[in-house]
Amino acid sequence: MNSTSQGRQAVIVDVARTAVGKGKPGGALSSSHPVDLLATVLRSLVDRNGIDPAQVDDVIAGCVQQVGVQAGNVAHVASLAAGFPESVPGTTVNRQCGSSQQAATFAAQSIIAGSCDIVLAGGVEVMSQVPLGRAPGGEDNFGPRIADRYPEGLVRQGISAELVAARWGLDRDDLDRFAAESHRRAAAAQAAGRFDRVMVEIEVPDGRGGTRIHRVDETIRPDTTPETLAGLAPSFKEDRYSERFPEITWSVTPGNSSPLTDGASAVLIVEAQTADRLGLAPRARFVGFSVVGDDPLLMLTAPIPATRRVLDRTGLTIDDLDAYEVNEAFASVPLAWAHDMKADPEKMNPWGGAIALGHPLGSSGTRLLGTLVEVLEAQGGRYGLQTMCEAGGLANATVIERC
Repeated sequence: MNSTSQGRQAVIVDVARTAVGKGKPGGALSSSHPVDLLATVLRSLVDRNGIDPAQVDDVIAGCVQQVGVQAGNVAHVASLAAGFPESVPGTTVNRQCGSSQQAATFAAQSIIAGSCDIVLAGGVEVMSQVPLGRAPGGEDNFGPRIADRYPEGLVRQGISAELVAARWGLDRDDLDRFAAESHRRAAAAQAAGRFDRVMVEIEVPDGRGGTRIHRVDETIRPDTTPETLAGLAPSFKEDRYSERFPEITWSVTPGNSSPLTDGASAVLIVEAQTADRLGLAPRARFVGFSVVGDDPLLMLTAPIPATRRVLDRTGLTIDDLDAYEVNEAFASVPLAWAHDMKADPEKMNPWGGAIALGHPLGSSGTRLLGTLVEVLEAQGGRYGLQTMCEAGGLANATVIERC
């Protein structure tokens, strides 16, 4: 869909997120309930923009591990926890790592279609409490028909990241240098206050019986270098995969992968004329969307066809884009994407990516979208693209234009 062909336009008015916490016991957000994290971000957006919550037509939120404390329609429960009227609906979506990007897409499409005027889209994941793959059933959630179709078996994302590295000719040094640069860029952005505008303060235990305010990402390591990363052992090496995939060189480590993290994020999306009537200043508008499926064994390559599709739909080229946020689930993913798209590495994740800033699954999509808006404004750019790999060989891509 290309929103430029529509009479109605969906615009981004504001973005907000928590600072990420390490996704393990003792992390800054590890004792926070995911509903409360998302509720805090949602409330912040309506309060600082003077929106009456009763005007919100829908709350759409992404969450990947929808079990335990993250079960029960997190989006709607969070809107109630935020004090919104009971009349405000909410729904939770799961497009794996792209869940909140899909939430923003659904929100924008509902506005363009005329069924909504004001939507809050976001996501949350508290991986310290609900670790990836630890849900009931674990990784055995495919069923016998998938085994019939793929008799050799699908693999975990880490193995797919190794396959991508091998097939794109990326060695350990390539991955580690990219990871170190992600930390360098994120540390520079943090020091320059680039993330201050979007941060929502969260009160957390201080470990001494009191509380403190959490508003600084915990996972950025300014002193990271390729040399320090070189000492880390591969994360996913197993003999059974070495035999099946002899091309793998076992280069994916904790240092060149995104860390487990906790966090919440959201965007306020409004129909353009409604924003004008309410005195809200649009920061960006949605130009186009795509979602595709790709090889579920390689799994992480779908951002490439997703990008090609959204560029084709919008009539843009990679050279028309001033910035792109490509999720750094593993270093091999954006490197392969940049190679095939012939992208400018200076325009990709200029303030660092998930390797440094973390990847709280359900929250990452709107975190990247918010960062993209901020980057375009800071650099005076016009068009930006966001894309994310997603489990099962899926990917979303979104193009926005700075207002």
